[in-house]
Order: sequence, then structure tokens, then C-alpha cells
Amino acid sequence: MSGRVAALFGLAGAMLAGCLGSAQAREVVAFQNGVAPGSVVISVSQRKLYLVNGDGTAIRYPVAVGRPGKQWFGTASIDGKYVAPAWSPPAEVKRDNPRLPNLIAGGSPHNPMGAAAMTLAGGEYAIHGTNRPSSVGTYASYGCIRMYNQDVVDLYGRVDVGTRVYMTH
Repeated sequence: MSGRVAALFGLAGAMLAGCLGSAQAREVVAFQNGVAPGSVVISVSQRKLYLVNGDGTAIRYPVAVGRPGKQWFGTASIDGKYVAPAWSPPAEVKRDNPRLPNLIAGGSPHNPMGAAAMTLAGGEYAIHGTNRPSSVGTYASYGCIRMYNQDVVDLYGRVDVGTRVYMTH
């Protein structure tokens, strides 16, 4: 009997792992949006980031986006790229979480920036990794775009400073 139960749990676990793997994985998808190849398009409602290829496709990544009231829409550009960046909580985050330190070192497991970050011109926002991977796919941030660490590292290697970023509904 215990072998049968173990087999059932093993099958359920394998099925669940397969579902999670495909739901979380970046993938190449058809994409027609009229933006230049190499651009980044973030769909807040889908909680997806698209890196536009030049052949009618894009690489689609799951992301976390701003909570209601913390979202922004429009166009920005990447103005900096950083590996394992240190993080200083913005004033609003510090006000909501007064026990946060003023600086969290890069590489710390407590650093919400994760493995890499690409800052966006004109504000306090960034596309970055996370120390809370369970938040990816949700409305979780103060306006930043959170990615799985392996995905932000992949994107980091594909974009340059100056890349246009379009934040859409």
C-alpha cells in the first residue's frame, strides 16, 4: 500500500513540476506590437515582459508588477545595468517598512534586487531579480518589475543601456 501511495504522490509531484516549469519558463511567442526589435514591452494586466525580436516574435518572461496604486504606464529607457546591486529602500518603502536598514548589500539574501538590475531613466524604477520568487506573476511591487533571477540574468545579457521600455496596461 505504501508503495502505491508513494507512486501516486510521485506522479502528482511530477505533474505539478511539469505545470510549474512551463508556467514559469521564458518562451518565444508570436508578437506583433509595432515597436522596434530589441525593445521591451511590459504588459501589466498579463504580468509579462516581452523582449521584441525582429522576426514577429518576442521572448516572453513572467514578471511581478506594481500593486494597484503603485503602477505606472508609459515609456522609459534603460539607463544603467548592475550585477548583484546594493539596495537603498526609497522613502515610500522605508515609510511603510521602518525596520528596513538604509542599505542592503548586493548579494545578500535579504536584498530584493536579486541577481541583477536594469534601472529605468526618469524615476526610481528598475527591472530586477528578486529574493521572493513566489511574487513573480503577481501584483507585488512599488512599481518595479520583478523577474526570476535566472530570467533577469538572461534579459540583462540581451539588452543595452538605451533600450526602450514600454509599460502598457
